[in-house]
Amino acid sequence: MSNDNDKTNIEDMNTEKDKSDHFCYLCKRPESVTGKMIEIPGNIHICADCMQKTFDIMNNSDNPYMNMVGIPPNIFGMKSSAIADNKKAKKEKTKEEEEPFDHKKLPSPHVIKASLDEYIIGQEHAKKVVSVAVYNHYKRISKWAPKDIEIEKSNMLMIGPTGSGKTYLVKTLANLLDVPLAITDATSLTEAGYIGDDVESVISKLLSAAGNDVEKAERGIVFIDEIDKIAKKRNTNSRDVSGESVQQGLLKLLEGSDVEVPVGASSKNAMVPLKTINTENILFICGGAFPDLDKIIKARLNKQSSIGFQADLKDKYDNEENLLQKVTLDDLREYGMVPEFLGRLPILFTLEGLTKEMLVKVLMEPRNAILKQYKGLLAMDEVDLIFDPEALEAIADKALEKKTGARALRAILEEIMLDIMYEIPKDDSIGRVIITKDYIEGNGVPVIEIRGVAKQKSIAGGIGGIVW
Repeated sequence: MSNDNDKTNIEDMNTEKDKSDHFCYLCKRPESVTGKMIEIPGNIHICADCMQKTFDIMNNSDNPYMNMVGIPPNIFGMKSSAIADNKKAKKEKTKEEEEPFDHKKLPSPHVIKASLDEYIIGQEHAKKVVSVAVYNHYKRISKWAPKDIEIEKSNMLMIGPTGSGKTYLVKTLANLLDVPLAITDATSLTEAGYIGDDVESVISKLLSAAGNDVEKAERGIVFIDEIDKIAKKRNTNSRDVSGESVQQGLLKLLEGSDVEVPVGASSKNAMVPLKTINTENILFICGGAFPDLDKIIKARLNKQSSIGFQADLKDKYDNEENLLQKVTLDDLREYGMVPEFLGRLPILFTLEGLTKEMLVKVLMEPRNAILKQYKGLLAMDEVDLIFDPEALEAIADKALEKKTGARALRAILEEIMLDIMYEIPKDDSIGRVIITKDYIEGNGVPVIEIRGVAKQKSIAGGIGGIVW
């Protein structure tokens, strides 16, 4: 009987002990199992295991308190060995990302030029210069670069009339090399402290194009278009905040310096994190049309004009189509470019103005030619689109009249193809459309073939009705 009473007393004591125990708010285990708990306001108790796991989650499984507590978060299924494996993989990834750049992974200059030939018509000299300059630049930052020789940057300045393909050349080059590219307009740049973008915004765009990866951005390309718009203003008494001051601000970027740029924003403020980027290995390409530069070149070439049998005629260069190819640094200084700025752009080359023959090739030959795009669109409606050779020449003549280079081709074709693209889907019997020279000039209609029968039909149904 006494043994039964003793057993009952022990069970009662255990029940009282369980009632006085605290339970973990997260895992619901009693304090007798987990050990001493941490109490937080609201009479909430958390065991050391759960508290440790919370720290691990907040610090991405890299908690500095792990060793201090000495309890691995095993209750959630993550073993200490798994954490060690994650840390090891993270270190290996970081080591791989920090591996020096190898220029041997890039194509050689002749391969780069061959790829540019698929998209850009003409401009043989410009494509060759760009291919060699880019290849040499990436050899400069390669892990195989000689340590005892300091190779300077291959920053470039390209000059060419509007529509000659300056921007398109750089875009194609960046896609080919698979490097980040930032394209900015120099007209929006001003001196720091004034309304507009300062020069460091150029690097901010490059960082954004690189997915906020600093190492990748430091091997990217920056193209500053309309560089002629920051030429030094003449005969002005006010501060030149968008001209000479911008050129002075770009000097440190072109030469190479550490720049702090905001992440995910265009301006610095206290709420935006900053990252430091070194511009020493960033390739800068500047381009501009430089209007009226031909007048400066012509004036320099005509200085030899004088009275005598060997004198040059003053109108000798009036009809020179590619006068910009004779440009020198003295001409650019006369135009308003600062000598220090030109000194940091050692490679100077020009693009040719597009001729009639080049415009016809631009319509047909590039991989993404405009005519191929329209043919592809009509092919989806099972209709063949054909342009007569004379029609292509008529389109090129119209483009030359607009004096905007290859940009005019798209506008002309949009106007020509509007009625065709609108009316063709109405009739499923149409099998082929032939664009003639008369239709381009507004004196005729396209030739429509109805499943093997060639007839003429007016596409402009809203104007003159349908004519067979």
